[in-house]
Amino acid sequence: MISVLFAVLTALSNGSASVLQRRAAQKVPDSEAMHLSLFGHLLRQKVWLAGIGLVIVAAVCQAVALATGPIAVVQPIFVIELPATLLIAGFVWGAGVSRQVWAGVAAVTAGLAVGMASAAPVGGREEVSDGTWLWALLATGAFEVVLIAAARGARGDARAALLGLAAACGYALTAALMKDAMAQLDHGGAAALLKAWQLYATAVAGVGALFLLQNALQAGSLVAVQPMLTLGDALISIAYGVTLYGEHVRTGWWVLPQLAGLALIACGCVVLARSPLASGAPEPAPRVR
Repeated sequence: MISVLFAVLTALSNGSASVLQRRAAQKVPDSEAMHLSLFGHLLRQKVWLAGIGLVIVAAVCQAVALATGPIAVVQPIFVIELPATLLIAGFVWGAGVSRQVWAGVAAVTAGLAVGMASAAPVGGREEVSDGTWLWALLATGAFEVVLIAAARGARGDARAALLGLAAACGYALTAALMKDAMAQLDHGGAAALLKAWQLYATAVAGVGALFLLQNALQAGSLVAVQPMLTLGDALISIAYGVTLYGEHVRTGWWVLPQLAGLALIACGCVVLARSPLASGAPEPAPRVR
C-alpha cells in the first residue's frame, strides 16, 4: 500500500509538471531544438521552474515507491498522471470538466485496472549485478541512439512521438537505477548509497530523459508526446522489472486482456491530450441541459 500511495503521488506531480513544461516549451524557438541552449530559454520562465519543482517532489515520492514495491507495479501506475492532472486543473481553474475529459479518465482508469489485474506483477530481487547492468545499459543506449537518429530526420508530431518514446525509455531506466540505488541505501546506509554508481547514473539518466522530454514537447503536440511517454514508460519499466529484477507477470492467454488494457489507456491518453486543459487553456463551460 505504501508503494501504491507514493506511486500515485508521483503521478500527480509528474502529470502537473508535464503540462507546465509544455506551456513553457511552446515559447522556445524551433532553432533551439536539440541544443543545450534550450535550457537557457526555459530557465527564464517561472512556469517551467514550477514544473521542475514538481519533478523534484515526484523524484522523492518515486524513490519511496520503488524502495517499497516492485518496479512492474509502481511504474505502470504512472499512467494516471495525465487524467488526474486534467481533473485537478479543471476544478482548480473553475473551468469545469467536459465529457471528453471524463471519457478519457474512464478509459485510462479502466485500462490500468484491466492491465494490472491481468498482468498481476509479483516477486523480484532487490539488487542487480554489475554485469547484468552493463548489458542493460548497452541495449538501452543502442535503443536511444536509434530513436534519436530517427527523430532528427522527422518533423512535427512524428519527431515529438519518437522523442517522447526516447524520454520514456530514459525515465524507465532512471526508475530501474533508482530502485537499485535505494537497495544500497537499505543494506548499507547513507555511506553505501553515496558510494554506489547507481545513484549517479540515476541523476545522469534523469537529466537526459528531461532533456529529451523538453525537445519532444517543443517539437510537436501533447497528443503526440503523451501516449508515447505514458505507455513507453510503463512497458519499458515492466521489461526492466522482468529482465533485471526477476519480477513475474502473467503470460499465455492473460496477454489478451493486457493488450486490451493498453489499448484503452492509449485511447484515453489521446482523448485527454486533445483537451484544451492539456495545453493550458481552460475547458469550455459545459452546456446547461
